[in-house]
Amino acid sequence: MKKASLFILTVCSVLAFGQKVSDYKYVSIPEKFSTFKEKFGMDTFLAKSLKGKKYVVLQGSKDQWPSEAKENSCNVLNADIIDDSGFLRNKVMLQFKDCNDKVIQSNKGASNIKDYEQGFQDALRQSLLAVPVSNPTILAPVETKTNEPVKTTPTTENTSNASMASKYSNGTLVLQKVQIDNSQFILVKSDSSVPYATFKETTKRDVFRVKFENGDTTIGYYENGNIVIEIPTANGGYSKDVFSGR
Repeated sequence: MKKASLFILTVCSVLAFGQKVSDYKYVSIPEKFSTFKEKFGMDTFLAKSLKGKKYVVLQGSKDQWPSEAKENSCNVLNADIIDDSGFLRNKVMLQFKDCNDKVIQSNKGASNIKDYEQGFQDALRQSLLAVPVSNPTILAPVETKTNEPVKTTPTTENTSNASMASKYSNGTLVLQKVQIDNSQFILVKSDSSVPYATFKETTKRDVFRVKFENGDTTIGYYENGNIVIEIPTANGGYSKDVFSGR
């Protein structure tokens, strides 16, 4: 249950703070991660993954940053990767902090791959599962020296947050559905931080390529509001594994 609590905390941590990761357009990746002597390619991996989630990644000299990021640091979310490794597994903690050094979201990932570069990147990939797609709110105004009060625009809670989870069950398993982006989602068991199955869209509406945690693949689809997975049988046919919303 500890893993379940950790995963749910990771997915829903955006609700514990006034600001969410998806509220930001810009994410800064440092030249050096705070607890790593080497990067092991994680900076490149993180940048590519965040760009895939529609964030604008900032690296290098601030002189090259866009003006709305350069002139107001509160428009920028600061990413860091912390070494959380144990004796037998490579583990990382991916953190996002605002301009006041407040943690907005913190995700953990782990890998059994012993090679440092491959293992840390695999752990980072796991930690990125709960990072939602960028859906920025109105950026904070650039600071100017005026005596006029600054008007703020209230923001509303985004009820379609991509990282929000919903429950589905086949009568035996109760799984959390987590929408990663517009083209894929995962089902995760309550006792695991590793996805039970990953669904990626195909060219046919509501039909998905499904990959299980053990590497096996099949197809899945929506049917009458349920998630259906076709399971190969010993006689060469398929049976339906139907997960209904709860």
